Amino acid sequence: MRPQLALFALLASFFSALGLDFAARAATTERIVVNRYSGLAIGGFDPVAYFTDSMAVQGLPDFEARGGGAVWRFRNEGNRASFVAHPEIYGPQFGGYDPVDLGRGVTYAGNPRFWVVAGQRLYLFGREENRDAFAAEPERFLKEATTRWPALEQGLAQ
Repeated sequence: MRPQLALFALLASFFSALGLDFAARAATTERIVVNRYSGLAIGGFDPVAYFTDSMAVQGLPDFEARGGGAVWRFRNEGNRASFVAHPEIYGPQFGGYDPVDLGRGVTYAGNPRFWVVAGQRLYLFGREENRDAFAAEPERFLKEATTRWPALEQGLAQ
C-alpha cells in the first residue's frame, strides 16, 4: 500500500509543478518586464514605494494585484490600492524597459534597483551608467525613447 501512495504523491507533485510553471508562463507578457517563472513584474518590488518612500522596497505576497499580464507586489494595502486606481502613473514607463536603450532601438529590461522618478513617472534602467545619463538629461532620452517605443512595443509578444 505504501509504494502506491508514494507513487501517487510523486505523480501529484510532478503534475502540480508542471501546472504552476504553465500558469506562470501564461501570466507573463513581454510588453511588461516580468519574471518568466513567477510572473512578477519588476522583480516583486513595490512600484508605489519609489514615489512614496523614494527607494526600492520589496513587495509582499500578501499584497498583490494582477494587471497587464503581470503580478505586482506591494508593501501594504494602501500602495496596492493606489496602484490599482492608477497603474499608468505608478507602473514603470515603457513596460520597465530601459529608456536609454529604447532610444538606441533596443529593448533591454530595466533593473528595479536602477531607477529614476522624473516628471512624476518611474523609469527603470539596465545599467547604472544609463540611469546616470538619463538623470542628467531626461528630456533628450525621453524624446528618443518615446519616438522608438511604439515600433519596438509592436515587436514584443502580448
